Amino acid sequence: MRFSLSALSDLPALPFDTIIDARTPSEYAEDHIPGAINLPVLSDEERARVGTIYVQDSPFLARKLGAALVARNVAQHLEGPLADREGGWRPLVYCWRGGQRSGSFATILQQVGWRVSVLEGGYQSYRRQVVSQLYTDVFPAPVVLLDGNTGTAKTDILHEVAQLGCQVIDLEGLANHRGSVLGPRPGGQPSQKMFESRLSALVAGLVPGQPVLIEAESSKVGDLLVPPSLWKAMQQAPRITVTASVAARADYLAAAYGDLVEDTAALFQRLEKLVPFVGHKTVSGWQSLARGGAYPELARQLIEQHYDGRYEKGRPEGITALGDDLPIDLDPDGRARAARRIADRLRCFPG
Repeated sequence: MRFSLSALSDLPALPFDTIIDARTPSEYAEDHIPGAINLPVLSDEERARVGTIYVQDSPFLARKLGAALVARNVAQHLEGPLADREGGWRPLVYCWRGGQRSGSFATILQQVGWRVSVLEGGYQSYRRQVVSQLYTDVFPAPVVLLDGNTGTAKTDILHEVAQLGCQVIDLEGLANHRGSVLGPRPGGQPSQKMFESRLSALVAGLVPGQPVLIEAESSKVGDLLVPPSLWKAMQQAPRITVTASVAARADYLAAAYGDLVEDTAALFQRLEKLVPFVGHKTVSGWQSLARGGAYPELARQLIEQHYDGRYEKGRPEGITALGDDLPIDLDPDGRARAARRIADRLRCFPG
């Protein structure tokens, strides 16, 4: 049975118990439909081997070998991850184009007695919808940016606003990056396609006409590009700007970047990337502060000598403010108060 995905917004309510990605582990790792599990019918090495035989020797021999490998791998899935599935289980299977790999897997599952469907067009049909949504379509909700210099706890406040029932998109969370030279997080960044899949799932769930709060970013978060549809909306969006003292921001940064200060070697390497902006002497002084554990002072100097100047230079002219600047305290209670005031400006309380 073939199944066509009509809209990305349909994904959370699909009439299937499990979505199975039958592609290789590397294909799955680069990107996959949200919520899908990976049960490959061919490993990366097996797929390369079959492809080589198909091109260099014989399509018939390649198909014969591929069928044997697929049968063997599917048997392992039946005896392993699928061993506990009951008779009424209903899976959706996809591969790259919805062809031989997913079709072969589905045929075996059907013979077991399960009501299995194959995604029409495979992963490519899903990816085309993601690209259309993020590259071509008009962004579906009005964007409001949460602005403020480095260390004003914008990401924490964004999450607080979300808990109050407002629509938010955390680009740094989706990209697993804090958006600065010192911003890489453990685990590294996803691929561009995976980043877009994560973003697309959130966009598909937005309520049109209701504002969505997004942290003010450049066109890139780490190495990942903000897709054109959203970037255009962000460039035209009004802003709510939060402010705090340099001392408070320095203390906040020293605590918020705890994962980085625990790895002095990594911190030194990232500070080296600032040499073109501030020179070797300044960076050497910052490394000395880090070596001595003077992280609040290091954060203060980074704010005053690097971040604030670059942030102001990069802030676009003629931006529209949604109310006056919002001075905040950076302790948990202060962040919660700021979130409530922002939610009030957005008029997005539930009900």
